[in-house]
Amino acid sequence: MALRVPKAELPTELSESMARQLGAVPEPVEVMWHNPEVAEASLEMGSKAGGWQAADESLKSFAHMAVAAQVGCGWCLDIGYFQVRNQDLDMAKASQVPRWREAEVFTPLERDVLEYAEAMTNTPPTVTDELSACLLDQLGPAAMVELTVFISFANFATRSNTALGIESQGFSSACEIPLAARPENSGTASAA
Repeated sequence: MALRVPKAELPTELSESMARQLGAVPEPVEVMWHNPEVAEASLEMGSKAGGWQAADESLKSFAHMAVAAQVGCGWCLDIGYFQVRNQDLDMAKASQVPRWREAEVFTPLERDVLEYAEAMTNTPPTVTDELSACLLDQLGPAAMVELTVFISFANFATRSNTALGIESQGFSSACEIPLAARPENSGTASAA
C-alpha cells in the first residue's frame, strides 16, 4: 500500500523534536500536517491519553495493539511495540498480542481486556454486559472509563492511518523479540 495523501513539510522545530523523541518523524504526523489543526488535535489527544493513570499501562498498550492488529494498522503495531520496549513493559507478552487467543502468556484480566478491545473494534461493536461487568469488577469505574476511551482513541488512530495508507516505519525492528503475526481466523468479526 502506498500513502494515499503525500507527506507535508513540517515546521523544522516540530520535525527535529519528533526525531529526537522517536528517532524519526512519524509518517501519520507528516501526512496529517496538510491540516495542521487536525494534526495538532490528534497529537494533543494522544499526549493527554498517554498521561492518564487510572488504568494499568500494560493493559492500555496491549489493548491498543489488539485494535491495531484487528484493523490492520501496521504503523500502530510497529510504534506500539516499540513503545512497550521503551516503557519497560513485558515484551514477551506484547509480542504475542496479535495472536493472544492462542498465546498462553496472558493473565485472565489481560485476556478480558484484549477481548474488550476487539469487541469495541468490531463493526458493529460486540461488547456484552457480562464482559463489561467483569472488567468493571476487576478495574473499577475510573480505570474502566479510561480503558474504554483509550480503546476508542486507538480506533481513531488505527482507522485514520489505515485509510491514509500509512504502514510500518520500522520502529519495532529495534526490539529483540519479534512481533507475532495475527492468525488468519481469529474468531472476531471483521472491522470496517
